[in-house]
Amino acid sequence: MPPQASPQSYRFALRHFYSLAKPYLVSEEKKKGWGLLLLVLAMNLALVWVNVKLTQWNGDFFNALQAKNFGAFKQLLLYFTGYAFLYIALAVYSQYFLQMLQINWRRWMTEVFLKDWLSGGTHYRMSLRQGNTDNPDQRIADDIGGFINGSLNLFFGFVSSLVTLFSFLVMLWMLSGAVTLFGITIPGYMVWVAILYAGVGSVLAHWVGKPLIRLNFYQQRYEADFRFGLARTREHDEGIALYNGEQRELAGHRDRFANVWSNWWGIMKRQKLFTWYSAFYGQLAIIFPILVAAPRYFAGQIQLGGLTQTAQAFGQVQGAMSWFIGAYTSIADWRATVERLQTFVEAMQNAQSHPPTPTAPASAGLPSDRSSSAAIASAGVVPLRSARESVALGDLLLLSPDGRPLLQCAGEHISRGQHTLFTGPSGSGKSTLVRWLAGIWPYALNTAHAHAPSGRTLFLPQKPYLPLGTLKQALTYPQSPEDFSAAQISEALQLARVPYLEAALEQTDTWMQRLSPGEQQRLAVARALLIAPDWLFMDEATSALDAPTERAMYALLQQRLPDATLVSVAHRVGVIGFHAQIYTVVADPSGEGPARMEKRDAERAQKAALGDEGVPGAPAFAS
Repeated sequence: MPPQASPQSYRFALRHFYSLAKPYLVSEEKKKGWGLLLLVLAMNLALVWVNVKLTQWNGDFFNALQAKNFGAFKQLLLYFTGYAFLYIALAVYSQYFLQMLQINWRRWMTEVFLKDWLSGGTHYRMSLRQGNTDNPDQRIADDIGGFINGSLNLFFGFVSSLVTLFSFLVMLWMLSGAVTLFGITIPGYMVWVAILYAGVGSVLAHWVGKPLIRLNFYQQRYEADFRFGLARTREHDEGIALYNGEQRELAGHRDRFANVWSNWWGIMKRQKLFTWYSAFYGQLAIIFPILVAAPRYFAGQIQLGGLTQTAQAFGQVQGAMSWFIGAYTSIADWRATVERLQTFVEAMQNAQSHPPTPTAPASAGLPSDRSSSAAIASAGVVPLRSARESVALGDLLLLSPDGRPLLQCAGEHISRGQHTLFTGPSGSGKSTLVRWLAGIWPYALNTAHAHAPSGRTLFLPQKPYLPLGTLKQALTYPQSPEDFSAAQISEALQLARVPYLEAALEQTDTWMQRLSPGEQQRLAVARALLIAPDWLFMDEATSALDAPTERAMYALLQQRLPDATLVSVAHRVGVIGFHAQIYTVVADPSGEGPARMEKRDAERAQKAALGDEGVPGAPAFAS
């Protein structure tokens, strides 16, 4: 739900602002941050002082004109020159140092958000949670900058208005004199008129502009959704072309942009109404103080300079008290940004400190001693690096995000050097088991007697991840290209049967779109040869290769990585011979309980897969 404009929601916004801003102001950057903040604040206060002096100058100047005092006129022009140059210098450097503070704060805050989002699989856990935070990329790329710029501009604007108010309030009180209404003498009547004018104007501004908060909140979301859809099309252009899916993509983009368009029209209509009001309010404020002060001028109580000075002082007081009106749309946008960042922070904190808590149905077949919601809530991810050097699954129970039981383990164990194959029907939980071993799958019960391997561990998924950058960076990911010599990289590409890619190592491209699935999987094999892990988990990591190349890649890995333990998820018959033990996942006959694993030795699994005639056919374990 978008934020609503109410006193309580504004208090929440200020509380959230404090929680977002405080870390920077107490960080290792605090000296620079506070220094720039105080410097800009001092310059803004100096600008207020210059405005006060210019207002006083304005009264003296017009009095000199009225008195035809040429000597005073020349002296006042010199004063104006000094004030003008001082004002210009303060305006230029206050903006310069403000921008310096903005970019320093943004750099620090972006670094913190990126670390929190990418640490410990937080980004992945957030994507698994129901109602996950939309468009985290937009919140980091856009909302952080919007939060900082909006916060600083509103803060300095408010402080300047507050100082301006008190600076000109005394001047306006002294210039106002007294007025008698209904036999009652009112001293400083222009002050009371300014308070009444600004107070009524602010209340009406809030009433007219309140819907802008909701509209701005949704506009940011719709814009981010539209950009994300366009980026997805760019990333998957080949698949879209192969499916001839351009019309579907076009329809999807149109639907997402329709939200942008319709919400923008809502903003336009409300902004038009608010602009009508604010323009009328601003134009009336120009003539209103002169109309109120004119009776004293025509009565001879004040001179022309006094009239213009009174009007200027009234304008400054009224403008300061009307700061809320001028800043209303900025406040609405700032509030939406604060709420979006705060929900993002809360989502990251929940993903880091509290694993998701699915509610498994009572009939799901969960063990009776672990079926309570408290047990589910206490489920967590076992650290990937443990003190042991073997995989023990104990009575681990893997769940889907909605709480459905997927796979029940029963003491399965993998020792170092014991190459193991998991196979079975699609959707039975094999890949989920690999994710749990990787330490990123949080939906699990009975983890007390289960643990993942220690040592150097590498996971090769069916679709390898190739980051943006050069091909060399993609090949050596997640390590740095500097960790390997040119000879090592060249040899790995030769062995993985992609020697022609060596000429493109320094080229930058979108390699996940440029390379075919088979090339990507062979590049992942080359990556494994370079990193040389102690445990190599392969989740359908050779499914895009032809059978002879697939067998060659497995033979290569076992030959070149003799100390690595290979754990595979696969369906093909050809990989059976490369594993010492095979676990077949068998679905629950009722369809309600979790699947279970049955152990088969390699020879029996090979015969079952080939059949009595010795002719390759559909493997029995894949039925």
